[in-house]
Amino acid sequence: MDEKKLGTMDSAAQSFQSEKPLGPLRSADSIEAGAKFTSGETKRLLRKMDWNIVPFLALLYLLSFLDRTNIGNARLDTLEKDLKMTGPLDYNIALAVFFPWYVAAEIPSNIMMKRTSPSLWLAIIMFAWGVCMTLMGLVKNYHSLLVVRMALGLAEGGLFPGVTWYITLWYRRHECGFRMALFFSAATLAGAFGGLLARGITEMRGIGGRPGWAWIFILEGLLTVLVAIVAKFVIHDSPETARFLTEEEKVEVKARMKQDRNALADEFHSKFVTAALKDWKIYIHMLITIGIYTPLYSISLFLPTIVNGMGYSKTQSQLMSVPPYVAGCIATIAGGLLADRYKQRGLFMIGFCATAVVGFVMLISTHKPAVQYVGTFFAVCGIYPNVPMGVAWNGNNIGGATKRAVGIAMHVGFGNLGGVIAGFVYRKADAPRYFQGHGLLIATTTMSLCLSTFMHFYLKRENARRDALMRDKGLTLETYTDDMRTTEREKGDDATFFRFTI
Repeated sequence: MDEKKLGTMDSAAQSFQSEKPLGPLRSADSIEAGAKFTSGETKRLLRKMDWNIVPFLALLYLLSFLDRTNIGNARLDTLEKDLKMTGPLDYNIALAVFFPWYVAAEIPSNIMMKRTSPSLWLAIIMFAWGVCMTLMGLVKNYHSLLVVRMALGLAEGGLFPGVTWYITLWYRRHECGFRMALFFSAATLAGAFGGLLARGITEMRGIGGRPGWAWIFILEGLLTVLVAIVAKFVIHDSPETARFLTEEEKVEVKARMKQDRNALADEFHSKFVTAALKDWKIYIHMLITIGIYTPLYSISLFLPTIVNGMGYSKTQSQLMSVPPYVAGCIATIAGGLLADRYKQRGLFMIGFCATAVVGFVMLISTHKPAVQYVGTFFAVCGIYPNVPMGVAWNGNNIGGATKRAVGIAMHVGFGNLGGVIAGFVYRKADAPRYFQGHGLLIATTTMSLCLSTFMHFYLKRENARRDALMRDKGLTLETYTDDMRTTEREKGDDATFFRFTI
């Protein structure tokens, strides 16, 4: 991995550093350019940024998630029949081919975003996946569907890491978690809107000689293209060029971001890359992540099919897939808000994993449709909040910009490979109860629960050990001087003054 690639992740990684205060470390320049706003003025500034930044980013992710998962709604029409998908795994393969290309696009896309501008690059990739989505409505055979799904993954792959980096241009570390939760909550809304839109759009079957499922792809793709055109003029590239900020506010945002830096090394060096690759804690988080992303994509791709297997009609299944996502959206936002407020991640992840396990157990253990349907609420409300929570928790606990950049890349890339697994979780041969699918997701979520529990208690104990080590030397975090911090700046999260988010 070269320096340019790491550079693209550097800024994004800044949002996920330890939330425990490390104490001020300010140069003469930073003191002179320090933040001047009062607490009330800062709150008004944050609200102003929130309203001008977050809603449109959430809309982009809503459309992204809608376009990658609407194939689940199209399946309930005549997609498989029309494209002669007669093989037992044809549909599953069509889902899985999306994700390798999605993962491959992440780092190159961030390079282009940094070399161009957020407004231009996000508009370009959005336009590209909108075109791919529209073309998916014109395919006439299975192999064409596979090609377009791969192109869709390549186009969409840059959105999540790109927006992650973009948010850190505006918000300090302890302010990013809630904004990331708001952004990702759009994924749950995509599930809700997907069912409603699909129910109405499929009534267009026969218009233009196209089946109903084709119109789902065409209309939702065209909507994405239209929003992409608007995006170029709505997205603000940086605080320095934001039209909605006054000159005084621009200076304040810049000063706040400057003060948010910590005492650890920010420069590139191969030894920090090696440190990430050798850090066992990052690999634990990778396992936690794939245990969460696998059920995430399984639910988003198959929820209408699961509900249909409960005995409900295809029309009912489209509509009944909406309420669980609404509940999941509320859970995601509430989880992000509370985690930021209490500056903890592990306990929330444990609780949400347990909630998801309860949901999958309800799905697998009974044939009663009402109980199974309630289980989908528990599953969605348990899985979706843990995606932004997990990214933040891992990044919070990686010290040093380069190591953090590599660690987050390992985390996100490995997690998204769960989408490949998800494509084969719910097989046609296992319908309608899907015992193997539900069982696999119980296993992966339980793995994440157990590993999250282990990490929570390990990090709590390690913080206590470091506190005791400081006390033995007659020091505290508040009395640890800037010179002391400087001597440990290359130790990353092994530094004496570094405290883990538990």
